[in-house]
Amino acid sequence: MGGRATTIASLATYVPPRLLTNADLEKMVDTSDEWIRQRTGIRERHIVDPGVATSDLGTEAARKAIANAGLTPDDIGVIVVGTVTPDMFFPSTACLIQHKIGARRAWGFDLSAACSAFTYALTAASQLIASGAHDHALVVGADVMSSIIDYEDRSTCVLFGDGAGAVVVSAAKAGEPSILDFEHEIDGGGGPALCMPAGGSARPSSHETVEGRLHYVKQDGATVFKFAVRKTEEVSRRLLNRNGLTPADIDLFVSHQANRRIILSASERLGVAPEKVIINIERFGNTTAATIPLALNDALCAGKLKKGQLVLLASVGAGFTVGSVLLRWGF
Repeated sequence: MGGRATTIASLATYVPPRLLTNADLEKMVDTSDEWIRQRTGIRERHIVDPGVATSDLGTEAARKAIANAGLTPDDIGVIVVGTVTPDMFFPSTACLIQHKIGARRAWGFDLSAACSAFTYALTAASQLIASGAHDHALVVGADVMSSIIDYEDRSTCVLFGDGAGAVVVSAAKAGEPSILDFEHEIDGGGGPALCMPAGGSARPSSHETVEGRLHYVKQDGATVFKFAVRKTEEVSRRLLNRNGLTPADIDLFVSHQANRRIILSASERLGVAPEKVIINIERFGNTTAATIPLALNDALCAGKLKKGQLVLLASVGAGFTVGSVLLRWGF
């Protein structure tokens, strides 16, 4: 990557305290704990209480990330928020978080890439730091998926949870670990396979769209599964090949946590040893933009992620969006 080297200087996460377990879902829809675990690997997920928004979760993670970096909000030059559940269409969630944390010198924007939002936001922020425009960027991946999930649709309501993660991206000192490279792509032909049909300019909100339950996530599970497995492997392999690396060189593989079977299938196809693959979906479900920082945080707390290790991030999301980031862990 061009420009000066950049690094992840800190990490923090936040999930709302309220749990929604598989046992709870058994009482809401025709499903079972065994069915959910076998097909997804999920045991429980966190969901917000009424009135709690994406910016609230993002603010909690952002404050901790800034403090963990030894900085103050005034040190942040730009804020990039990856989310598919903004508090509202406008103003942006970045503006709301900026105000809540008191980052008086920052500008920022939201980035919509569904489950690839964190990898894309991390890349965008890294490029802004690499350019020399800023010394410190705040990247937030946060979603309140419970706000757009139909809890009468058993095919989707078992999958998603709410959460947030944040990192500070800073200029790397000479010789220190840094963000090395990225590989992203989109395929808009896959749009209908995973979407929220109404609420935008194509189908504005109306009595008909509400009655038709079109303001909820709709998914063609089989199509998404096959695409995610294939593309996770493809984009990761391209990135490794370009950098003269093999899967054996990776210390840690952190994929978007959409489904346990997707992660295992993709990592097996790629040839990453199982002990290097981080999976924590059983505790959080699919939190969309927050899954990768939540997985990184678990790896860090478990002692599996250490300074200088080679880490490969990968994601596939609605759009379709596909992303991969290669980095050496910064702290």
